[in-house]
Amino acid sequence: MILTVTPNPAIDLTYRVAALEPGETHRVRAPAARAGGKGLNVARVIAQTGGAAFALTTAGGASGLRLAQDLEADGLPSEVVPVAAATRSSVAIVDEAAGETTIFNETGEPLGTSEWKALHDAAERLAIPAATIVGSGSLPPEAPDGFYAELVAIARRRGVPSVIDATGRALLLAAEAGASVLKPNRRELADTVGGDDPVTGARTLLDAGAGLVLVSLGADGMLAVAPGAEPIAVRLPEPLSGNATGAGDAAVAAVASLLAAGVDDPERLLRRATAWSAAAVLAPLAGELDPGYADLESRLVTV
Repeated sequence: MILTVTPNPAIDLTYRVAALEPGETHRVRAPAARAGGKGLNVARVIAQTGGAAFALTTAGGASGLRLAQDLEADGLPSEVVPVAAATRSSVAIVDEAAGETTIFNETGEPLGTSEWKALHDAAERLAIPAATIVGSGSLPPEAPDGFYAELVAIARRRGVPSVIDATGRALLLAAEAGASVLKPNRRELADTVGGDDPVTGARTLLDAGAGLVLVSLGADGMLAVAPGAEPIAVRLPEPLSGNATGAGDAAVAAVASLLAAGVDDPERLLRRATAWSAAAVLAPLAGELDPGYADLESRLVTV
């Protein structure tokens, strides 16, 4: 079982428009709405591909009740830690003409000290049967920067790998705690360590203590940087058009699935992560893969 931990989930609302025109009024159909947040998307992808995932998250207010009901209706194994703050929303607007997606992410509201403790204690308890632990997504305001580092510590005590997808000090502390794999995108990496060279940035995280760094490069594919090895980058021969929301989550799901199966070769992790990420771009909603995801891996080229 792969345990995913999502401290700051959201109700994901996805609108589709024929062409997005800033400053204009758009008449649209009702949005697709579902329980979201990075860790929940990771769990959905793992389930779709035949793996076993358990999603730990928080929920509060009427929107939190909706989130919990959605998880139950979807049959996704999960545990929800009740919190006072209402669960946030995330709005994705898919411009079908341009093949681009614009996203508005609410920051969420702070959690109380007792709520953080409840989430930590649940993660420690649920880690007992876990083969891999994933910490993924933004942290709400005033969150402890070391929360993801604590998940890494839990994984190390259990002797299982950890995958962290975060940004800023939370990402750096996870590296220092010895995370098995870190998966920032290019912007998140730059925001964390400075500079615009992803190889240099990834090596900074390796020097801090991470075992492997995978960096999403958008249409340019993905980069893997491991200690003592030359960087590896792969991509599809041509860029894809679609909804990139959740592409990084699909990459994390791929990495977690392989690690849970005992596979830790950096190139295999990179190729599977890139293929699943591309398949997510072709899917209509975050947390899903296009049915042809298995074929995409064979099309990847090394750059």
